[in-house]
Amino acid sequence: MRTQVAIIGSGPSGLLLGQLLATVGIETILLDRVSPEYILGRIRAGVLEDGAVRLLDQAGAGARLHAEGLIHDGFSLAFSGQDHRIDLHGLTGGKRVTVYGQTEVTRDLMAGRAQSGALSIYEAEAVTLHDFDRDAPYVTYQKDGQTHRIDCDFIAGCDGFHGVSRKSVPETALRTFEKIYPFGWLGLLAEVAPVSPELIYAHHPRGFALCSMRSMTRSRYYIQCSVDETVDAWSDERFWDELRRRLPAHHAEALRTAPSFEKSIAPLRSFVTEPMRFGRLFLVGDAAHIVPPTGAKGLNLAASDVHYLFEGLREQYRDGSGAGLEAYSAKALARIWKAERFSWWMTSVLHRFPTMGDFDQRMQEAELAYLAQSQAASTALAENYVGLPF
Repeated sequence: MRTQVAIIGSGPSGLLLGQLLATVGIETILLDRVSPEYILGRIRAGVLEDGAVRLLDQAGAGARLHAEGLIHDGFSLAFSGQDHRIDLHGLTGGKRVTVYGQTEVTRDLMAGRAQSGALSIYEAEAVTLHDFDRDAPYVTYQKDGQTHRIDCDFIAGCDGFHGVSRKSVPETALRTFEKIYPFGWLGLLAEVAPVSPELIYAHHPRGFALCSMRSMTRSRYYIQCSVDETVDAWSDERFWDELRRRLPAHHAEALRTAPSFEKSIAPLRSFVTEPMRFGRLFLVGDAAHIVPPTGAKGLNLAASDVHYLFEGLREQYRDGSGAGLEAYSAKALARIWKAERFSWWMTSVLHRFPTMGDFDQRMQEAELAYLAQSQAASTALAENYVGLPF
């Protein structure tokens, strides 16, 4: 087989790239080691910046998002028993975010790819990338006991942190940066109305908490926990009791509970690899970077990576110019590091660290009080939260 761009990984970044390339007539084949059902069974966050929404519209995958997504003009910072609302819309000149689950984004993109007739190969084993440092790269894989080969012009590695794409690059060609946080998020999904129509980010001496939602009848709640905790140690009752302790009294009283249908613990880390281009291989999304979920940047950073790579590939095929592809890594990393800074800052301000003393606690409280009292500080927070331009 031959194609112009081989895409490794069928999460949102790989599917979005494939759909955007299809709109300008660039052929792709998509490979994934797991099944579509497995991919759609993964629970992920879903706070989308305007830029990500625009890309989904450009890819022809935004109809259901606009019909079912929840537009949020702000969110609440809760601390010292009080709420302080960050007015995203007012502070950023009309920008906002859309709450729409990543699973639903993936479902919409899968449906669009199926409708386009573009080839997707799932449950592909032993995927191997070849000669991406030369002019004629190719990918091999095994399926149904047979070995297959895909010749291509370029390879897009959209296969996540544990995927084959980054692992195919010689270690000497990579520089990696990583921070491991000493806690995780225990998350719970329940079919119950959210406690608030907007997200609540809560700072408390017992630890961080987040009140979010997937719809007006499905809620997603998180509490900070030790990395040594296990899900089995947390009954629903214990979770709801702890969440109430970390919320201001009026939210705790308004909280409605229901049996959970998903519960998991996610460790927090920051990770960046440089560069993101190796000859004709380009790393995209989680294959190149991870952010803590505190700033809601993971999916949005993957979308901006896709934007830069799509523009470079379109320029290559339309104009015969490789300038956009040459600039891909530098452009993507410039935005990535700003988002890493923001996610690190939000994580540092809102969480309780094991080594914190009374002085550190007071510094967090002073930072939050400054945010509540300073329009300039609130504006900086809002600008980063809705997403820096790309």
